[in-house]
Amino acid sequence: MKTIYYNGDVYTGALPLAEAFVVENCMFLFAGSSKEAMAMAVEGDSFVDLKGRFVCSGFNDSHMHLLGYGSMLNTAQLADRTNSLADMLNALREFQSSHPYTKDGWIQGRGWNQDYFSDTDRMPNRFDLDQVSAENPVCVIRSCGHCLVVNTRALEILGVTTKTHQPEGGRIGIENGILDGRFFDNAMDLVYKAIPTPEKEELKQMILAGCRALNSYGITSCQSDDYCVFRKVPWKEINEAYQELEEAGELTVRVYEQSNFTDLSELKEFVEAGNRTGAGTDLFRIGPLKLLGDGALGARTAYLSREYADCPSTCGIPVFSQETLDEMVSYANSHRMQTAVHAIGDACLDRVLKAYEKALLDFPKKDHRHGIVHCQITRPEQLKKICELNLHVYAQTIFLDYDIQIVEKRVGKELAFSSYRWKSLMKGGACVSNGTDCPVETPNPLASMQCAVTRTTLHGQIGPYLPEEQFSVQEALDSYTICGAKASFEEDKKGRIQKGMMADFVVLGQNPFTVEPDKIKDIPVCATYLAGRKVFENAVDFS
Repeated sequence: MKTIYYNGDVYTGALPLAEAFVVENCMFLFAGSSKEAMAMAVEGDSFVDLKGRFVCSGFNDSHMHLLGYGSMLNTAQLADRTNSLADMLNALREFQSSHPYTKDGWIQGRGWNQDYFSDTDRMPNRFDLDQVSAENPVCVIRSCGHCLVVNTRALEILGVTTKTHQPEGGRIGIENGILDGRFFDNAMDLVYKAIPTPEKEELKQMILAGCRALNSYGITSCQSDDYCVFRKVPWKEINEAYQELEEAGELTVRVYEQSNFTDLSELKEFVEAGNRTGAGTDLFRIGPLKLLGDGALGARTAYLSREYADCPSTCGIPVFSQETLDEMVSYANSHRMQTAVHAIGDACLDRVLKAYEKALLDFPKKDHRHGIVHCQITRPEQLKKICELNLHVYAQTIFLDYDIQIVEKRVGKELAFSSYRWKSLMKGGACVSNGTDCPVETPNPLASMQCAVTRTTLHGQIGPYLPEEQFSVQEALDSYTICGAKASFEEDKKGRIQKGMMADFVVLGQNPFTVEPDKIKDIPVCATYLAGRKVFENAVDFS
């Protein structure tokens, strides 16, 4: 039995727009005019009048943390309470009062950003969090995920002192000879290891909560870095959680696992167990080796080739030495593993490009699809090298909403002028997919697309920043559909509404090609479909 969707504005992956499409056996059978679609009808088929609504392939967030997002939904949501340090602390107190804790139960939150504080110009410290609780350990993660702060009780539990060895690729915060409660990048693992880890059933509930939220934004696929969320949880257990949800018919987002490892022995064990890029099913598949090369711009831990313009005492933090990066990338490249490396600072990018160049020289691969995650602070010669190496770029255009307010202050005018050059990379031949790095940002593809098109903050107060880098609406849509599918070697399966593709699609309340660019973020998601099955509906009647 077929389902015929007609009387719509349908973006098939090419212009002009179609009017209709047909779904049969979880696949697209046809896309074209309503008249042609109706002519295919036989007895028993069903019909859906789209009533002029816009339809495109389901959105694909090409870099995020689905398990981390589901976990965060159970903690204090600080992103909307970060206008002041005082309000952030109030949000934690409110969360504590509504979630009674036993002694030593961790109070957690995420989403603060000191650049938005109106009552101070610094990051929170342990003494601020002591005002929330002196009895319970408190841990709050910065919006970027590259810095966290704990209170005094947490430091006592951790056993960290000023004499604790500073970990490679991270930093324990010390101010005036006293622990300030701040932990950066790899040092954060000291805290995460002390927080109780969830059981498998809890992991499954986190995944389901994340999937429901993603579906509400029109997302049907994501490329997710999950192994780093709970370092004490084995990757096998996370894979089992996904596989059991799939077997139960409960998984409503297709997941391409960006497999995060920090040392070669763990990676070898993973690969030798049969986990290579592409292994799995259409719902849960092993993706690339994911490496975290440096920190974040907001936390001043992105690794720059020069001192921070607004903090000359640091250049940021490289997570890996060149030697370790080389051996991890080379092993993956020679063992049928795609690789995706987080690189925000240009000095980090130097190391990553060197590692890729070496690996591909030693073991050439034509269609490797290795990539750069974020690719923010760049120099002109690096942009050229990315294209020469045929690397994939995992952009997060939503980062412009915040970063254009700080980028020149952080890195100086020269580097700011050559950075966030994703359109230039597209022109150079690189495939640029889009995402949100959720839970760093809310996983809203339409907001991210708006930033790509306008190059301004979401509400237009600042920008456009480098307006020559603006995407067209079509390029923005493709970055969330076609290019996302290419990142996972699935462009022949999804990303377009055309015959033979999986019937993953989203119905929108307005046409992004015709609304004002600064209103794209406000377009409502009416319904989301995975394999032709409705997995989200926003009180809209399609009968």
